[in-house]
Amino acid sequence: MLPENLELPAVLKVGQVILADEEVGLSDAEKRQRASLELLRQAAIEAGLLAANDVPPQGGVFTEEAIEAIDRYLLEHVTVPEPDEEACRRYHAAHAAKYAIGETLQARHILFAVTPGVDVQALRSRAEQALLDVRADPNRFSEFARELSNCPSSEKGGDLGWLTAQDCAPEFAKELFAQDEAQANVGVLPRLVHSRFGLHVVEVLARQPGQAQPYEVVRQAVAQALHQQAWITALRQTMSVLASRWDVQGIDLDSADSPLLQ
Repeated sequence: MLPENLELPAVLKVGQVILADEEVGLSDAEKRQRASLELLRQAAIEAGLLAANDVPPQGGVFTEEAIEAIDRYLLEHVTVPEPDEEACRRYHAAHAAKYAIGETLQARHILFAVTPGVDVQALRSRAEQALLDVRADPNRFSEFARELSNCPSSEKGGDLGWLTAQDCAPEFAKELFAQDEAQANVGVLPRLVHSRFGLHVVEVLARQPGQAQPYEVVRQAVAQALHQQAWITALRQTMSVLASRWDVQGIDLDSADSPLLQ
């Protein structure tokens, strides 16, 4: 991890490969993904899975050979055991709400849309300030939505009505639905919600819980969830080892839950 008072260099670089000469408007997630893929490309070359003269990525675009080699490298070096029955049952018991059917909620939002040419960092700053303002005075949510939101719902104070998970983009639904009891709150969410449309300040006005599903019905989904968690942990460990071998400049890979899933 880098000291809090140490600024990262503007150049995004892995080893001797420069991935971005200067600040080009890439988000941290985009920088992290490019750097992670380049680490894996260089590891694949060292492992003999990719020709040493493979062309480094141009504008974030890797060669087809590099992508295939990275996939092979991950298959060979990031392996996890399948979760056992006891672990699956424990996970289901602790996350029963995640597998309920028919959950609905009433929500409103303020959308800061990401459009071509937009300054993403400036947009994020405006969204974060709006989140702070709304959390300080939720009664002004409608006012802020009418003034700031890029969604047609702004005319209704950001009101989205009653929603099911199927009504929303998957990444949006993931943040709102199937929450554990401690997370299934009503009120302004404590952080911005990221979706393909942009950044959202969201307030949940009411929730109607879904119908719980017995373990036997959702066992496969539970096992997949645990396998995915274990894979992400193994991936982080692999990336940490690679980052200790090839110097990464311009982004802190340790600051994300998963460098390739952001």
